Amino acid sequence: MTVPNPRYLTPDQDQQLRRWENWNRRYFIFAFIALVTLLVFSSQLGLSSGREWGPLGFLLAALIAPIIALQLRLRCPQCYHRIGWQAKLQAPDQCRHCGAFLRARR
Repeated sequence: MTVPNPRYLTPDQDQQLRRWENWNRRYFIFAFIALVTLLVFSSQLGLSSGREWGPLGFLLAALIAPIIALQLRLRCPQCYHRIGWQAKLQAPDQCRHCGAFLRARR
């Protein structure tokens, strides 16, 4: 019985994946702080009333949409299959589709 040779990323592919992780993490922190600030101070800023969301709903959607776009943008550098929601703030250890390790061999 032969064990398949595990595939690792090249240093360039690894750097590309780490860049995605950094963007994803930074935007998540920014969006979290902005969302908490908006929700806490929305009535003082005049963005919402007790009955309707008005501009607050638009701002919330504008902050959340890039998170979804960043998640759906991530692809496996080996097979180009979309990783999507398998990733959270970081890329997973392995691609579910091709089994490649999403780290460079050190």
